Amino acid sequence: METLKEFLKQVETLKSEQKFPEAIEKLEKMITKINDNYRLYEELGDIYIFTGKFEKAEKAVDFALSINPDSPTWNYLKWFLMLGKKKLKQSIVYLEKSNKLLPNNAEVLRNLWWAYNLDKQTSKWIYVLKRALNISPKDKLIMEDLAMALIWADQAEEWNYLLSQIWKETIKHKN
Repeated sequence: METLKEFLKQVETLKSEQKFPEAIEKLEKMITKINDNYRLYEELGDIYIFTGKFEKAEKAVDFALSINPDSPTWNYLKWFLMLGKKKLKQSIVYLEKSNKLLPNNAEVLRNLWWAYNLDKQTSKWIYVLKRALNISPKDKLIMEDLAMALIWADQAEEWNYLLSQIWKETIKHKN
Protein backbone atom coordinates (compact mmCIF):
# COMPACT_ATOMS: atom_id res chain seq x y z
CA MET A 1 0.00 0.00 0.00
CA GLU A 2 1.27 3.45 -0.90
CA THR A 3 2.10 5.95 1.81
CA LEU A 4 0.22 9.21 2.19
CA LYS A 5 3.35 11.04 1.08
CA GLU A 6 3.45 9.02 -2.17
CA PHE A 7 -0.27 9.59 -2.66
CA LEU A 8 0.07 13.36 -2.23
CA LYS A 9 3.00 13.36 -4.66
CA GLN A 10 0.76 11.70 -7.26
CA VAL A 11 -1.90 14.35 -6.65
CA GLU A 12 0.72 17.09 -7.08
CA THR A 13 1.78 15.51 -10.37
CA LEU A 14 -1.82 15.48 -11.60
CA LYS A 15 -2.17 19.14 -10.56
CA SER A 16 1.01 20.13 -12.39
CA GLU A 17 -0.32 18.36 -15.49
CA GLN A 18 -3.62 20.25 -15.00
CA LYS A 19 -5.53 16.99 -14.69
CA PHE A 20 -7.82 18.46 -12.07
CA PRO A 21 -10.82 16.11 -12.43
CA GLU A 22 -8.53 13.09 -11.94
CA ALA A 23 -6.84 14.71 -8.94
CA ILE A 24 -10.21 15.52 -7.37
CA GLU A 25 -11.49 11.99 -7.97
CA LYS A 26 -8.35 10.52 -6.44
CA LEU A 27 -8.62 12.78 -3.38
CA GLU A 28 -12.33 12.07 -2.89
CA LYS A 29 -11.70 8.32 -3.00
CA MET A 30 -8.92 8.66 -0.43
CA ILE A 31 -11.10 10.84 1.79
CA THR A 32 -13.69 8.05 1.93
CA LYS A 33 -10.94 5.85 3.39
CA ILE A 34 -9.12 8.46 5.50
CA ASN A 35 -11.40 11.31 6.45
CA ASP A 36 -9.37 12.83 9.27
CA ASN A 37 -6.26 13.96 7.41
CA TYR A 38 -6.24 17.71 6.90
CA ARG A 39 -3.68 17.53 4.09
CA LEU A 40 -6.18 15.77 1.84
CA TYR A 41 -8.67 18.60 2.32
CA GLU A 42 -5.99 21.22 1.76
CA GLU A 43 -5.11 19.63 -1.57
CA LEU A 44 -8.76 19.54 -2.52
CA GLY A 45 -9.17 23.18 -1.50
CA ASP A 46 -6.09 24.16 -3.49
CA ILE A 47 -7.50 22.55 -6.64
CA TYR A 48 -10.86 24.19 -6.14
CA ILE A 49 -9.19 27.59 -5.73
CA PHE A 50 -7.15 27.08 -8.88
CA THR A 51 -10.24 26.05 -10.85
CA GLY A 52 -12.35 28.93 -9.51
CA LYS A 53 -14.69 26.84 -7.35
CA PHE A 54 -14.34 29.09 -4.32
CA GLU A 55 -17.34 27.86 -2.30
CA LYS A 56 -16.12 24.28 -2.52
CA ALA A 57 -12.59 25.45 -1.75
CA GLU A 58 -13.74 27.22 1.38
CA LYS A 59 -15.63 24.15 2.62
CA ALA A 60 -12.59 21.93 2.09
CA VAL A 61 -10.21 24.45 3.66
CA ASP A 62 -12.50 25.05 6.64
CA PHE A 63 -12.80 21.32 7.23
CA ALA A 64 -9.00 21.11 7.18
CA LEU A 65 -9.04 23.83 9.86
CA SER A 66 -11.33 21.81 12.06
CA ILE A 67 -8.76 19.01 11.96
CA ASN A 68 -5.59 21.14 12.25
CA PRO A 69 -5.89 24.89 12.91
CA ASP A 70 -2.10 25.27 12.90
CA SER A 71 -1.45 24.24 9.33
CA PRO A 72 0.57 26.89 7.46
CA THR A 73 -0.93 25.70 4.16
CA TRP A 74 -4.48 25.98 5.47
CA ASN A 75 -3.83 29.53 6.70
CA TYR A 76 -2.25 30.44 3.35
CA LEU A 77 -5.24 29.13 1.41
CA LYS A 78 -7.69 30.82 3.80
CA TRP A 79 -5.84 34.12 3.20
CA PHE A 80 -6.48 33.81 -0.49
CA LEU A 81 -10.16 33.01 0.02
CA MET A 82 -10.70 35.92 2.42
CA LEU A 83 -8.92 38.28 0.04
CA GLY A 84 -11.28 37.16 -2.72
CA LYS A 85 -14.20 38.09 -0.47
CA LYS A 86 -12.64 41.54 -0.01
CA LYS A 87 -12.00 40.88 3.69
CA LEU A 88 -8.51 42.33 3.67
CA LYS A 89 -7.92 42.69 7.43
CA GLN A 90 -9.15 39.15 8.06
CA SER A 91 -7.05 37.79 5.20
CA ILE A 92 -3.88 39.37 6.62
CA VAL A 93 -4.46 37.60 9.95
CA TYR A 94 -4.39 34.23 8.16
CA LEU A 95 -1.34 35.09 6.09
CA GLU A 96 0.56 36.36 9.14
CA LYS A 97 -0.28 33.11 10.95
CA SER A 98 0.96 31.12 7.97
CA ASN A 99 4.17 33.16 8.10
CA LYS A 100 4.59 32.44 11.83
CA LEU A 101 4.03 28.72 11.29
CA LEU A 102 6.29 28.62 8.22
CA PRO A 103 8.63 31.59 8.73
CA ASN A 104 11.12 31.01 5.94
CA ASN A 105 8.81 30.55 2.99
CA ALA A 106 9.57 33.11 0.28
CA GLU A 107 6.17 32.75 -1.39
CA VAL A 108 4.28 33.38 1.85
CA LEU A 109 6.46 36.45 2.46
CA ARG A 110 5.94 37.71 -1.08
CA ASN A 111 2.18 37.50 -0.65
CA LEU A 112 2.42 39.08 2.79
CA TRP A 113 4.07 42.12 1.20
CA TRP A 114 1.20 42.31 -1.27
CA ALA A 115 -1.38 42.13 1.52
CA TYR A 116 0.45 44.86 3.44
CA ASN A 117 0.56 46.89 0.25
CA LEU A 118 -3.21 46.60 -0.19
CA ASP A 119 -3.70 47.56 3.46
CA LYS A 120 -1.28 50.50 3.12
CA GLN A 121 1.06 49.18 5.81
CA THR A 122 4.04 50.65 3.99
CA SER A 123 6.49 50.33 6.87
CA LYS A 124 6.36 46.54 6.53
CA TRP A 125 6.68 46.24 2.74
CA ILE A 126 10.39 46.47 2.21
CA TYR A 127 11.35 44.45 5.29
CA VAL A 128 9.14 41.52 4.23
CA LEU A 129 10.39 41.57 0.65
CA LYS A 130 14.03 41.74 1.73
CA ARG A 131 13.47 38.70 3.93
CA ALA A 132 11.87 36.89 0.97
CA LEU A 133 14.77 37.80 -1.29
CA ASN A 134 17.31 36.61 1.29
CA ILE A 135 15.55 33.25 1.32
CA SER A 136 15.19 33.06 -2.44
CA PRO A 137 17.86 35.37 -3.92
CA LYS A 138 17.29 34.43 -7.56
CA ASP A 139 13.50 34.76 -7.53
CA LYS A 140 12.78 37.32 -10.22
CA LEU A 141 9.22 37.98 -9.02
CA ILE A 142 10.49 38.90 -5.56
CA MET A 143 13.18 41.11 -7.08
CA GLU A 144 10.60 42.89 -9.21
CA ASP A 145 8.21 43.34 -6.27
CA LEU A 146 11.03 44.72 -4.12
CA ALA A 147 12.07 47.10 -6.91
CA MET A 148 8.48 48.38 -7.06
CA ALA A 149 8.31 48.78 -3.29
CA LEU A 150 11.60 50.69 -3.31
CA ILE A 151 10.27 53.02 -6.00
CA TRP A 152 7.15 53.68 -3.94
CA ALA A 153 9.29 54.26 -0.83
CA ASP A 154 11.49 56.69 -2.80
CA GLN A 155 14.68 54.70 -2.18
CA ALA A 156 16.28 55.31 -5.57
CA GLU A 157 19.83 54.16 -4.79
CA GLU A 158 18.77 50.73 -3.58
CA TRP A 159 16.22 50.53 -6.40
CA ASN A 160 18.94 51.13 -9.02
CA TYR A 161 21.09 48.39 -7.50
CA LEU A 162 18.19 45.93 -7.55
CA LEU A 163 17.34 46.78 -11.15
CA SER A 164 20.94 46.00 -12.13
CA GLN A 165 20.59 42.61 -10.37
CA ILE A 166 17.34 41.88 -12.22
CA TRP A 167 19.02 42.82 -15.49
CA LYS A 168 21.97 40.47 -14.75
CA GLU A 169 19.56 37.60 -13.98
CA THR A 170 17.61 38.25 -17.17
CA ILE A 171 20.77 38.23 -19.29
CA LYS A 172 21.99 35.03 -17.59
CA HIS A 173 18.77 33.19 -18.42
CA LYS A 174 18.82 34.32 -22.06
CA ASN A 175 22.34 32.98 -22.63
